[in-house]
Formats: sequence, structure tokens, C-alpha cells
Amino acid sequence: MGNTLAASAPPPPPPPPPGSGLMPNLGKPDPSTSVYAPTEEPSVMENPGTLDDIHKKCKDTFPTNFEGAKLVVNKGLSNHFHISHTINMSSVVPSGYRFGATYVGTKQISPTEAYPILLGDIDPSGNLNANILQQFGLRLRGKLAAQVQRSKFTAVQMTADYQGDTYTCSLTLGNPDFLNFSGVLISHYLQSLTPSLAVGGELAYQFGHGTDIALASLAGRYKIGDSTISATISPTAYHFCFHQKASQQLQVGVELDINSSLQESTATLAYQVDLPKADLVFKGSVDTTWTVGAVLEKRLQPLPFTFALSGMINHNKRQFRLGCGLIIG
Repeated sequence: MGNTLAASAPPPPPPPPPGSGLMPNLGKPDPSTSVYAPTEEPSVMENPGTLDDIHKKCKDTFPTNFEGAKLVVNKGLSNHFHISHTINMSSVVPSGYRFGATYVGTKQISPTEAYPILLGDIDPSGNLNANILQQFGLRLRGKLAAQVQRSKFTAVQMTADYQGDTYTCSLTLGNPDFLNFSGVLISHYLQSLTPSLAVGGELAYQFGHGTDIALASLAGRYKIGDSTISATISPTAYHFCFHQKASQQLQVGVELDINSSLQESTATLAYQVDLPKADLVFKGSVDTTWTVGAVLEKRLQPLPFTFALSGMINHNKRQFRLGCGLIIG
């Protein structure tokens, strides 16, 4: 609900930095974490992050399938500027060339964070996706996302996140039309009640064109050891996720999505296997619609190449899609 850009065609992911693969978050596990020493319970309440990332741990175990052949070339022009070239050949999505660019500024917030961040990519049809992130002080962060299709702005989203010591509140304005006084206004709030428990909610309000609609939902996340349980509940939809780090090499995620208005529900089981010594990451999933998907990524050391293989089959529809990719850089 929190992303008004979801109403239009979803934007492709930002161009990956040099050394990354086709799938996000494929970093090697922390070697300091022992398989035989379970993660200790946190003793101090921390900032819970944003409500949009409440299911992130579970979602990261899901494979990102693709179809056809894909070649990605990443090039770092400097410490702050990177570009990517993607050639895609597929019978499912439009084939062609896509150019992406990433700029990371000099305002260092932490060893892994620097602002401003500018992300953008453009396809052969001239469709543009752009994102700007900026940190204002230590607690306030702003985000701007825009889509341009057929020389017209199709979606605009502006977000402000304020991060307190134990809470995060966000305000998003989507597709604003100040002349006709229309758009979508979304507010998020997530609060840590204990070191393990965080609860919050979302209020979405659509106004203009003679129609005003308001929708509220609740959210919560509970962490215990290496397990995370998260849920979002609204009047017409229920979303539950469970994530378990079984070992240093294996992670498991379970997702249950229920839509009461459509009388539909889907359950998905996913897993991720990390083999750092083999420079290999494997992700797989199966759901109640009998769709099975898997993605394998293998780094071809010592060359700066990564080979990716994707497969997805739907037994009910008798559909099978195979993808093969090579990432250079």
C-alpha cells in the first residue's frame, strides 16, 4: 500500500553497483556469526527502520526470476559515479538496451552510507525511471521517485522519513495535482516497544476528482533469536511473513498473502543457500499455485564475471521460462 508507484508499471530496479549480480542482496554472510552460537537477543531498543521494509528479511530470500538472455556490464567511472549497460533478449518482456547511472555524493553518514544518491535508467523507448535520496541532518531523509513514459510524467512520489531513537515516521505524497487538488497522501509510523517487538500502522488517503477514500492498516514485527515474524493487516488484505536463519549457509522464508475482497490466498515457501567458498548463491521458491522458481548465481573467480541461471515453471498452466545471464564488472 505504501508505494503509490505500484499503481503504474513497476519501475525496474536501480542499476547495480560494480560487482553485484542480477539479484539484490547477494552479499556473503558475516563470518563472525557462528553456526553453533545463536544470535543473542538485543538488550537495547533501536530504530526499527521504515514500515516499507518490515518484510524485507523474508522477501530477500525469494528468487528474482528473469527470462531470456541478459548481459550486464558495470563500469565505475570514479569513486562516486557508476554506469551500467544492460542488453536483454526475451519473448516475455520488451527486448533491447537499457542504460543506467548511479551517483553517490560525498556526504558520509556512516561507513556504508553517503548522500545524495541519484539513480536513473532509460530504455530504448525513452521511458525513464529516476530516484533521488538525500539526508537532511542526522534524522531526516527525503526521497523523490519519478517515472516518465511516452514523454509524460506517469507517476511522482515524494517521501520524508524521520528516524527517532526508537521510532520512524514517514509521510508520502503520490501523484500530486495541485491545480485539481488531487493525489494520494500516506503516513507511516513504526515504534519499537521492546528490543524484539515493533508495531505501527499506515493511513492512506486518496483525494480529488470528487472521490475521497481513506484506508488504515496495522503492522508488527517480532524478532527472537534468528527468527523474524512480521505482519500487515488491513480491512481487505492480510500479509504474514516468517524468516528463519537456519545456519550460516541456509535461510528460509514463508509468506502468506490473503485478499478477502477477491477471496484469494497464496502461500509461498522460499529458501536461500549461500556457499561462500564456492562463490555461489542459490535461491528457490514454491507456492500454492504450483509455481516453482529458482535462480543460481556463480562468481567466476578470478575473472570479474558472474554467471546467473534462472528457471520458473507453473505446473497448472504448463508454462516454463528459462533465463541465462552474465554480469561483467
